[in-house]
Amino acid sequence: MENLDVMVLRTLRDWRRAGKRALLTTVVRTWGSSPRPVGSIMALAEDGAVVGSVSGGCIEDDLIARYSHAHGKGEDVPLGAPPALVKYGITADEAHRFGLPCGGTLELLLEYAPDASSLDLLVAQLEQGKLMQRTVTLATGAVRLAEAKAPDELSVNDTELTNTFGPEYRMLLIGAGQLAEYLATMAKFSGFAVTLCDPRAEYRTAWSLPGVHITTEMPDDAVLAFKPDRRSCVVALTHDPKLDDLALLEALQSEAFYVGAIGSRRNADARRDRMIEHFDQTEESLARLRGPIGIYIGSKTPPEIAVSVMAEILAVKNAVTLPREVEVARAKEMQQLLPG
Repeated sequence: MENLDVMVLRTLRDWRRAGKRALLTTVVRTWGSSPRPVGSIMALAEDGAVVGSVSGGCIEDDLIARYSHAHGKGEDVPLGAPPALVKYGITADEAHRFGLPCGGTLELLLEYAPDASSLDLLVAQLEQGKLMQRTVTLATGAVRLAEAKAPDELSVNDTELTNTFGPEYRMLLIGAGQLAEYLATMAKFSGFAVTLCDPRAEYRTAWSLPGVHITTEMPDDAVLAFKPDRRSCVVALTHDPKLDDLALLEALQSEAFYVGAIGSRRNADARRDRMIEHFDQTEESLARLRGPIGIYIGSKTPPEIAVSVMAEILAVKNAVTLPREVEVARAKEMQQLLPG
């Protein structure tokens, strides 16, 4: 599955190209608990078709009832009308009615009939792997697009709203085994673009998952060609040091948010020792290397191991502190407290 924001924007562009009225809804602010984070987007066509989400479903239902003709009703908003800010869940009764968590409130920006040409340009830039800022003037609905240098949170003031889109999160897998196929499947439906590297023809012949870019380069060359950035992860799965180590050494020099390798704790320790002894690495240079990878869930089968690994990748992506990291931090604190 492709990146959800790109899917929403592409669908909205197609609706507008076809001359349909359509609404772009953005979560601007949240108070208390909320089902979707700030920056989430949803598009609604005049016939009631919806892509994306701003809540668990009840707010979508209300927007469909108010702004589409799916059920023979709906408010006609004049073309060219400026964007509007609306709040849901201001009172406890309203929050309950819209299925919001206790105390939850959402503020949404509604853009009526966004310009098709601007959407076309935005989608084209995102499809080229660019990180884009979209700024909306609240008084008029005019849109400015600019390439962004780094991902940023949505920002809004009295005059304009700026949201950053793309590029897709990316995953590079080293090794075409069964575990890689399960992990690639989970990565794809989590919105990652997946690249598989395996120079071994006998492993690639069994690969059956479509929509994955495959390279036969040596792993270190594949990492260099992949150009990992802050929205990328590199996962080594071959159990072969001649392949895994090459990829990991290159990936650790990149900005990849996650670099890890499959294997037991003993194998992970041996890998670190090997890299320090033969590749001039240090404990500091290997601090970002994860292994054994995965959150402990008692998994034994390839699909369950893939669930464990994907859960850890998403936790790191979402800046969640994992139990293992808490243990490491506590161990360092205790070491500093010991005498001598």
